[in-house]
Amino acid sequence: MSIAIAAGVLVAGAVYLFSRREMLRVILGFVLLSHAVNLIIIAAGGTDRRDEPIGGDLDPSLVADPLPQAFVLTAIVIAFAITIVMLVLAVTGRHDDDMSQPPQRDSEPGTQASQPTREQGGTS
Repeated sequence: MSIAIAAGVLVAGAVYLFSRREMLRVILGFVLLSHAVNLIIIAAGGTDRRDEPIGGDLDPSLVADPLPQAFVLTAIVIAFAITIVMLVLAVTGRHDDDMSQPPQRDSEPGTQASQPTREQGGTS
């Protein structure tokens, strides 16, 4: 029951962070969501009600399935790599999304913008 509550809190935090405009908060929301999914997968694996998958002469029906643990380990590595890529993209593109002032238009609506001539640096 405590794993379900923890996963719910993580999902709620992720949804809250996704609703913000800052890219860093969206990335942190993604991290929280990936942790919540990992908790759900581990809880579905049945490690709390069964024995460890590695051991001596245990009955196979009494040991936990090691596949969810392998999935979670792989998901942690993939989530870490995606988080690093998103952080790099957020840092390199943080000045590209300034929408405080609308872009300025060079011409009137319905007319074609003038092409630069050779004297102005154009390639004609």
